[in-house]
Amino acid sequence: MYDNFEICDMPLSLKSNRTRVERFLADSGLRLEGVDYYAAVTDDDGNIIAGGGLQGNVIKCIAVGEAARETGLSNKLLSHLIGMANQQGASSVKVFTKPDNRTVFESMGFKVIASAPRAILMENGMRGISTYTGYLRRMRGDRPEGASAIVMNANPFTLGHRYLVEQAAREASTLYVIAVREDRSAFSYAERLATIQAGCKGLDNVVVVEGSDYAISELTFPTYFLKQVTDATDTHITLDLDLFARHIAPALGVTTRYVGSEPIDELTARYNELMQEQLPQHGITVKTVDRLMQDGQVVSASRVRQALADGSLSQAAALVPATTVPYLIAHLAADAMRAELDTTPKPGLVDRNDNGAHRDMNLAMMNRSIDALQPYFVKLALLGCQDALPETEQVRQIGLEAERAMLNATGGVNTHRGALFSMGLTTLAAAWCMSHNGTAERKALQSLIQQLATGFAPTAGTHGNNAVNAHRVTGALDLAKAGYPQLFSDWLPAYEGWHVDNPSTARHKLLLLIMSQLDDTNVIHRVGYEQAQQVKQEAQALLNNYSTDGMEAMNRDYIARNISPGGSADMVALTVFIHAILN
Repeated sequence: MYDNFEICDMPLSLKSNRTRVERFLADSGLRLEGVDYYAAVTDDDGNIIAGGGLQGNVIKCIAVGEAARETGLSNKLLSHLIGMANQQGASSVKVFTKPDNRTVFESMGFKVIASAPRAILMENGMRGISTYTGYLRRMRGDRPEGASAIVMNANPFTLGHRYLVEQAAREASTLYVIAVREDRSAFSYAERLATIQAGCKGLDNVVVVEGSDYAISELTFPTYFLKQVTDATDTHITLDLDLFARHIAPALGVTTRYVGSEPIDELTARYNELMQEQLPQHGITVKTVDRLMQDGQVVSASRVRQALADGSLSQAAALVPATTVPYLIAHLAADAMRAELDTTPKPGLVDRNDNGAHRDMNLAMMNRSIDALQPYFVKLALLGCQDALPETEQVRQIGLEAERAMLNATGGVNTHRGALFSMGLTTLAAAWCMSHNGTAERKALQSLIQQLATGFAPTAGTHGNNAVNAHRVTGALDLAKAGYPQLFSDWLPAYEGWHVDNPSTARHKLLLLIMSQLDDTNVIHRVGYEQAQQVKQEAQALLNNYSTDGMEAMNRDYIARNISPGGSADMVALTVFIHAILN
């Protein structure tokens, strides 16, 4: 009946395809999970008789209709999906499936790497779990059995993480700290690994090792990143623990695993509970360390992230080692840029509603640009933590690298060159103040921005520099060399007041205030000096009688007149950033 069939792509972006696949999977007692690619076999009437999907190198959502189960379609469909994964660069392919499907996958070269009562994780290919355990054995070297381990996400690394490591290191011969590799956290894997490494310095028996897809990843433990307890949670936890016990612990010679107590998060508490039950069955002792408390509260990464969301560097910094602070500052810089971008509506600027007066930019591109710049804010913040203030050339080189990354992310469009300069200098200055003074105060921050900016020369040929030379206005470089006097004297106090009274409109009013005072070289370049002065008056008038309808009307008008106050937008981001530094 199914001798002649065709495996066809079914893009799930089409609602009709998604509906058909969901119904087919439901008939097999399955639900559609997030997959990047789905393939199906249909009969002569167009009904799906078999199907399966891919997410990266993981096969998901495999189902074969009852009438087609003895036809060999399973193997042919699996071969197709494996081939697709290999074409996309995967050197190994994994599948999360029911135990009764084990034989089918073993016939295709898959091996079980972790098991739970209701599911198994299988893998085939040349570079899989053995590659990672080989790395772990090299990290172990000739250290004997009896080591200890901690697996941590550290999003970001806090004083609580340091306390847990210190307590475990006192008892351990060797303590391995394994960083969760999955990039589903506010801080990237590279940042989290770096903060763990820096935060563990000085503990001679502690070895920080890289994470993998085999320890608390979306593959083994997807519910961890959703932070909710479901029927599938125990299965995911068991698979993750089984992988640790079967592969990771033996490679490192680990016989003890340390974990912090969990009084807050239900999912992590359940993970710890099952760890206590299951790892001893594999000869691994589990030891729980009471969490570090500060002012009657647990010191947690979630509290740090909340402080950052609230725009308070001081509150966040109080919960982390000094080595983590540069990463907090860099995040606040990027968050301020995203806050400006998300401010909607805005006149003539890219926001969540439209592209403003720009034909070459959109919201997605602007977000890619910010993502590309964030690692360089980290570099500048780390530079600010050195013993001596960096030379201008060091700062300029990082700025040039950041600019190249931005242009690469945007296809050559200059989205944030101005913001990169002002935010970069302030990031470095804030990091220096925090590193050398333990706090960032207004006068010290402003003075240091001035000092850093003094070493830079104007960039000839830019639109901003041309406007400065033609109309004798104050450009971005001169503003920085003056220490952004209007920002500290006018914009920041006004924003702080508006933020307390009505946070939802504070950034809108801040933008209008800046537009009413700043000689915006972006506007001058686009429509000339005279219209730029008119823009100032229009912004002041709308600020005096603010309304969302007025902002939307101004946006329509500025789109028609090709006006985009990009310099003012940069100063909004900088004001929000400095507010967070000083708050």
